[in-house]
Amino acid sequence: MNGQFLDFEKPILELEKKIKDMKDFAAGEKMEISSEIRAWEKKLEKLQKDVYSKLTAWQKVQLARHPLRPQTSDYISLLFSDFIELHGDRNFGDDKALIGGWGKLEGKHFMLIGQQKGKDTKQKLFHNFGMMHPEGYRKALRLMQQASRFRKPILILIDTPGAFPGIGAEERGQAQAIAYNLREMSNLKVPLIIVVIGEGASGGALGIGVGDKILMLENSWYSVISPEGCAAILWRDSSKAPLAAEALKLTAQDLLELKVIDKIIKEPLGGAHRNPGEQALILKKEILKVLEELQGLTPQELIERRIQKFRGMGIHYQIEEKE
Repeated sequence: MNGQFLDFEKPILELEKKIKDMKDFAAGEKMEISSEIRAWEKKLEKLQKDVYSKLTAWQKVQLARHPLRPQTSDYISLLFSDFIELHGDRNFGDDKALIGGWGKLEGKHFMLIGQQKGKDTKQKLFHNFGMMHPEGYRKALRLMQQASRFRKPILILIDTPGAFPGIGAEERGQAQAIAYNLREMSNLKVPLIIVVIGEGASGGALGIGVGDKILMLENSWYSVISPEGCAAILWRDSSKAPLAAEALKLTAQDLLELKVIDKIIKEPLGGAHRNPGEQALILKKEILKVLEELQGLTPQELIERRIQKFRGMGIHYQIEEKE
């Protein structure tokens, strides 16, 4: 576990430690106990499957926030070649909460745009914990429009606790920047693939979340508000976040059932942080599969399908007036 584990993972950690101790003892004493070790490894695998198949919504939120979970920069290094990062919104500045640029995936050119939270304290401060300012949304849109001019697909990786709520962001038009992105993304003439790789909170996620296909990693979450924020509003008690997580229907499984997303991307047993390399390969396969499907559509078909997709979300009733 690399020293990082969650409360519900403690039984797994204890068993892993036991197996490690057995291996160290066998090596030190030059004893042959491989059959016993294999038996304990089978028990470990069974325990992992049992634990991770019964995760609550709150536990999935915790996994999505795991400090070792792969982020946009990890997927760039694991999947993309010849990545060229582009900076700035040509108006105010360069938002470090967002990474964007050209890259090649299996020889195919993509405009890659992704939120970056950072892993240690220094990185988190540099990237503002993945919380974008208005210039971040304008930077993202500038890059998307560039991709549209060159007729290249766009891949967007979402991982944010929300848009930055500071005074400066409001002064520079946070709400307007997000709303403008929603309109403009609806009319882009190239394939737009969205993947929620960790957290997808509020307008911070939706501001770069309009796409032809929306995918989510198995243990990610996507919601109008964080569980803590919801609990603070409804019960004035953020400790009720686990209850709020269940009520919000924010897991990938809930959102697939509600037809908000199109597909769930499987994670390695225990979560993406357990095996980032394997997770990257799974993600690549799904991205290329979706791209193949979307490349057969004309620009007008893409736009029409995208608009209808979002219009069709939710349930509404129409009451006709009686004469």
